[in-house]
Amino acid sequence: MSLVTLNLGQCGNQVGQELLNVVSNDAFNAQKNCPGVQGKTYYACALDRFFREEQTGELAARAVLIDMEPKVINHAIATAAKSDMWKYGDGSYFCEKQGSGNNWAKGFCVHGPQHEEAVVELVRREVERCDRLAGILTMMSVAGGTGSGMGTYITQCLRDMYPHSFILNHLTWPYSTGEVIVQNYNSVLTLSHLYQLSDGMLVHENDSVHKICAQLMNIKHISFSDINKIIAHQLGSVLQPADVRGSQSDYSGNPVGDLMSSLACHAEYKLLSLSAIPHMSSSSLAYSSFTWPGLLKHLRQMLIANARMEEGIDWQVCVPPVRQGAERTGEIKQLQFNTSLANLLILRGKDVSCADSGAFLHPGLYSSWLPPEAAFRTWSSLMPFNGYEKSATLISNSQSLLQPLNKMVGKAWNMFASRAYIHQYTKYGISEEDFLDSFTALEQVISSYTCL
Repeated sequence: MSLVTLNLGQCGNQVGQELLNVVSNDAFNAQKNCPGVQGKTYYACALDRFFREEQTGELAARAVLIDMEPKVINHAIATAAKSDMWKYGDGSYFCEKQGSGNNWAKGFCVHGPQHEEAVVELVRREVERCDRLAGILTMMSVAGGTGSGMGTYITQCLRDMYPHSFILNHLTWPYSTGEVIVQNYNSVLTLSHLYQLSDGMLVHENDSVHKICAQLMNIKHISFSDINKIIAHQLGSVLQPADVRGSQSDYSGNPVGDLMSSLACHAEYKLLSLSAIPHMSSSSLAYSSFTWPGLLKHLRQMLIANARMEEGIDWQVCVPPVRQGAERTGEIKQLQFNTSLANLLILRGKDVSCADSGAFLHPGLYSSWLPPEAAFRTWSSLMPFNGYEKSATLISNSQSLLQPLNKMVGKAWNMFASRAYIHQYTKYGISEEDFLDSFTALEQVISSYTCL
């Protein structure tokens, strides 16, 4: 089944291109290194998921590129064409000469309605080229103007157009130290609106990915390109073909549908975080070896202690005894324990059938109202991923994003209470009541996750 990706704004287009590089390289490596039926099946499924073959025989991405400024899109198209592996389809992009100025209201209230017809037509054309549509993956930042504002508006249009199709929003969370002065306003407005529209929101935090680049990849001068490569690697480890039924050869499932049914089956809980191991530089990888027990032990502790990388995990945080009601909640708060609603573990590589994931079924990991057997799923593939002989990825619907969400809402509220920059939004049609509705919606999300 095929995915249509919608890359919005500078961040969405850059991450989207890196994702397509990762999945195409991984698919070609699978065919090269595993020439049997399994490698060919994986290769065909991976390419059909993200690409279509044109009459010339070239692979064209099942993607639509949207930005209000042409620079990023022009660079993405040129770079893809030079790769000699794939390209963007002719006319599969929309751009203008003037950006949104990091103003969510301008993207949502002006550029979205103004260009809705053109953008929706591009998506419709790409959807109709799919024999079987798995869903739509939108990629954007939560903090800017075009990506977050116009991206939210277009998501709203797509929900109306495809009410029965899955929509997964991939969101990049800005640095907490601040990239844009109004980023917290933009984030509040984006998240509150998408919560009503999306089937799930998979979040990457720039702060966490930056630490991976610095401490695990040993990158001295970290650029946004380095950040985007890590995000794309992790996202690719989720979306590349994997067996969801235990046959080790059936890759025919719906990647977005299976993801949502495993993790986001309750409308109050749609925030998904992601952890993946191992991460290391290519120079170190050649001298490293990994075992499934070691990888899964670290990944489980990363879940428990809410860590995004294996270095610096707090091993003092333990799974509390299974309690009921308020007694359990109090103990979790005392231990700063990350309670999960649902977890999906994806294992890729050599001897994957020997990996024992039973420790993730401990009832203490999960909310008391959902049994572990219903809350935990494992997918797997014998194909090594992106150069790692063994790798493990955990997508979690848990309290892991509660702290950054709470901080972001708090900062935005403090600005709102002092009337800072409100006029920049009201002049484009976002009222103070709209802000209050967004704050209320996110306070409900915070309350729901706090009570897990």
